[in-house]
Order: sequence, then structure tokens, then C-alpha cells
Amino acid sequence: MEQREVEMKAEQAYRRMTRLCSRGEYCVFDIRKKLRGMELSEEGEEAVIQRLKEGRFIDEARYARSFISDKLRFNGWGRKKIELVLQQKQLPGEIIEQAFMEFSEEELSALLPGLLKRKWPTVTGASAYEKEGKLIRFALGRGFSMEEIRRCLDQLKKDQMEKEQEEKEQEEKEEVWSNE
Repeated sequence: MEQREVEMKAEQAYRRMTRLCSRGEYCVFDIRKKLRGMELSEEGEEAVIQRLKEGRFIDEARYARSFISDKLRFNGWGRKKIELVLQQKQLPGEIIEQAFMEFSEEELSALLPGLLKRKWPTVTGASAYEKEGKLIRFALGRGFSMEEIRRCLDQLKKDQMEKEQEEKEQEEKEEVWSNE
């Protein structure tokens, strides 16, 4: 009788997890957390996870690609933060690296310039140096490398100087025209 209850509980957990996995991507770590809440034995958890893998409801490589894409597109995260979260979800390093290979370096760092441009006006500080430090900490917290941040900030400074030069030239032209 007890064996039958365990089997029914495992089957119920499997059906529940298939419904869950059919609606979105999940990794083994996420599913295991949900199964622990269902009070299955370790053997029952492993059996359910194995069946989900065989049915391709769980595919960690697919999950990693999807996770990277979502975090780049919707959250504006950098490579380091994404890697850290995937490691916390106990995905193998090879799967993480393979998933990142499907994204170009341009895709991984394309968000940073826009992110920094939008953030700059909201940063408060006594000096440009202080504001830049806060901007760097913000970008580091989003998971971008210091090298990427420096390169982007240098480009933003260069663009700002060019913009100021163009505005100055335009003012001089307008002044000459108004004097005529």
C-alpha cells in the first residue's frame, strides 16, 4: 500500500512538472527545488528528473541559451552576472561556456553604452570624477567587465566632446549670421 502511494506521488509530481516545463524553461536545480516542496524521496526526485530529461522537458543547454538571451534583452545584465547566476543554479561550466559561444561579443556588450547614457543624468556627485565612480559601480553591479566599462566611458566622453564642439561651432555661425 505504501509503495503504491509513493508511486502515485511520483507520477503526480511528474505530471505537475511536465505542465510547468511546457510553459517555460527550467533547469534541474529549479525543478529539484520544486520537487523538494512536494516531499518526494531523493530516489523519487531523481526518477522524475530523469523522465523529464528523457522527454526533453528539461534541457540545460537550451535553458542556458534562453536565460542568457532573456537577461541580455530584458534585464540589461552583463556576462559576469549572468555567469554567476547560472553557476548558482549549478549548471555545468561547459554548458555555460557553450551557450555564451552562441552570442557575439557585440551582442554581450551592446547594451552598455545605452545603459550608461541613460544612467549618467540620474547620478549625483560633487564632481565628474565622483559621478564616474558611481557609474562604474553601477555597471560592475550589472555584470560588465571593467575593460568594457572603461572603453564605453571613453567613447561617451569622446562623443560628448564632439557634441560640445559642434554646438560651439553652431553658436559661432549663428552669431556671425546675426551680426550681418
